[in-house]
Amino acid sequence: MKTFIRVVELWVPDRTRTRLEYGGSLCGAEYMEFKALSENALFAYDEGLPGKAWACGHPVILTEFANSYFKRTDEAIEAGLTCGVALPVFAGEFLMAVMVLFCGDDEKHVGAIELWHNDPDRSHEMGLVDGYYGTADMFEFNSRHTKFPRGFGLPGRAWKAGMPLIIKDLHNARSFLRWEEASEIGINCGVGIPYTTASDHTWVLTFLSAQATPIARRFEIWVPNPARTELVFHSGDCSKNADLTSLYKSKAIGKGEGSIGGAWATGMPAINEHLKVDGSIAAQVARAAGMNQIVVLPVIENALLKAVLAWYL
Repeated sequence: MKTFIRVVELWVPDRTRTRLEYGGSLCGAEYMEFKALSENALFAYDEGLPGKAWACGHPVILTEFANSYFKRTDEAIEAGLTCGVALPVFAGEFLMAVMVLFCGDDEKHVGAIELWHNDPDRSHEMGLVDGYYGTADMFEFNSRHTKFPRGFGLPGRAWKAGMPLIIKDLHNARSFLRWEEASEIGINCGVGIPYTTASDHTWVLTFLSAQATPIARRFEIWVPNPARTELVFHSGDCSKNADLTSLYKSKAIGKGEGSIGGAWATGMPAINEHLKVDGSIAAQVARAAGMNQIVVLPVIENALLKAVLAWYL
């Protein structure tokens, strides 16, 4: 099964904290040349895609590499990569890491990654900054001409919640305002991740996942319990229709435990291509379903962990 995201990279501050260095990646064998190039790359503040996200302080999306600030254009195009999204993780004003996601291109590529933005001085709605839609041309056209008030649609709901959000069964979800267009092209799951900057601007990154080329095989959101002693399962969606709520009932993940607990302990995003070396309940459940790799993104606000979003490949 081909997933919509083809390469996931982590970029972390070097020991001087003035540049970003390669911190690992998840990718298939066909991207090894691109990976080898990345392993030796360094990005200064505001340089390349990782450095741009660091300087901007919010997610950035590049749907065209040519004639842009992107640094590895020829190699990315040769590898069939067509879009890059960088998600910075900050603790207060200090950068912890940047996660970069790359999409590929082929004729069966359905799904979307979108970046939405609200400037409170200009509008009470959220509009599309840019998005990558694979072959979903009509859906792209409609999305570019849609705006969302706070609390409406996937971007507006993630904005209002201030939390990552998963909407399942989009073809039946009237809360997803573009459900008709989505159901026509097979998009069935949406994930929204909000970012609020110091200037009160809000950015929401959305993943729209289709059955044929899913963003991931499983999404999970974990949140600290009221005492902030462990993480408990909040919500999820699985392409195999597993009942995650019952699987995780009365289960928890300790701080520092496995990839998910580790993201809380360190404030760092994580990737793990060998779930067998992760002892957490989440890894056990995923392995039982035949999943081997995990991507973990901590959502931090005011230097406190709000949630951990994990997806499995």
